[in-house]
Amino acid sequence: MSKVHQSIRRKLFAWYDKTKRDLPWRDTKNPYNIWVSEIMLQQTQVKTVLPYYLRWIKTFPTVEKLAGASERKVLKLWEGLGYYSRARNLRKAAQIIVKDMNGKVPDTVAGLMALPGIGRYTAGAIASIAFGLKAPVLDGNVKRVLSRLFCLNENGATSASENRLWQKAADLLPTRRPGDFNQALMELGATVCTPKSPTCLQCPVRTSCEVFRRGTLELFPPAKKKAPAKKIEVSAAIILRNRKIYIQQRAKGGLMGGLWEFPGGKREKKESMEDCLRREIKEELGASITILDKVMTIKHTYTQFRVTLHVFNCRLNGQRLRPNGCEQWKWVSPAQLATYPFPAANVKIVEYLTDEISKTRD
Repeated sequence: MSKVHQSIRRKLFAWYDKTKRDLPWRDTKNPYNIWVSEIMLQQTQVKTVLPYYLRWIKTFPTVEKLAGASERKVLKLWEGLGYYSRARNLRKAAQIIVKDMNGKVPDTVAGLMALPGIGRYTAGAIASIAFGLKAPVLDGNVKRVLSRLFCLNENGATSASENRLWQKAADLLPTRRPGDFNQALMELGATVCTPKSPTCLQCPVRTSCEVFRRGTLELFPPAKKKAPAKKIEVSAAIILRNRKIYIQQRAKGGLMGGLWEFPGGKREKKESMEDCLRREIKEELGASITILDKVMTIKHTYTQFRVTLHVFNCRLNGQRLRPNGCEQWKWVSPAQLATYPFPAANVKIVEYLTDEISKTRD
């Protein structure tokens, strides 16, 4: 064991014990709670996760409760958090644990990784924090800290680079309190060794940091090439019939699968938003519509694309619907809309319709 590693561990433990944030998943060693928090925290900030985590644990306090819940209820509780496959995999894994493992979350890295939605990082976090196993973790925060501490020209962009960072994380990890050490590394990256404007003078391990010593902070970790976010324009229809609204469920195997939406789709080149909507409704529902008026324009940014959603009030031209390409479809009252999980952009349409109903009742 090198003296540098010993020094980093000692200083990082002292700093973490004194300054760590008070977070609800740190008050327990329950592997289910830790598992839920780690899945929610993937590519998502702590402040965003907090209310979702608290609601989730209140609604599904045990793995058995989650396993017995409907997919619709699970996705509704996850609504707005994004990456919905995370929620579906949580439920699938819970069902496997209840059915095949007597309700016990696996206590090994290999056992955890055999479950849907759990990769090496999440397995290491659960194993080290809940079970005290010497299992390293490597998320974006840890990659950045390791790259700067040891002046590593690594960003995890290739499998070879990723493997070298995993090895460095394993080398640095102590046998004593591995879960706390992993959390300390992640905490350091989230609060001090940040991507932009890190507060190096507050860093407990700055005297051991090669990049700080050399004054080359801006070069580490080397930047990854990012593709620009794709811009998409979409039309959506609010179709009412007998005071009920048409909604459909997205195919479960595709993007945002299992969520509900208002019918519509992407605009093609040189197509107006109105013509786009007429075409999409003909393709999706086998019907024609009359567009009454435009309700709103919604802009929303997802991870890989930016959507501009144009929403119209529409009326069916009397034909019988023949929906295709969706899992199922329904006519629901405005009050019932709130019980269905929608993509983030569609949630704003739900809010609009709920507000309109409230106004008519006042």
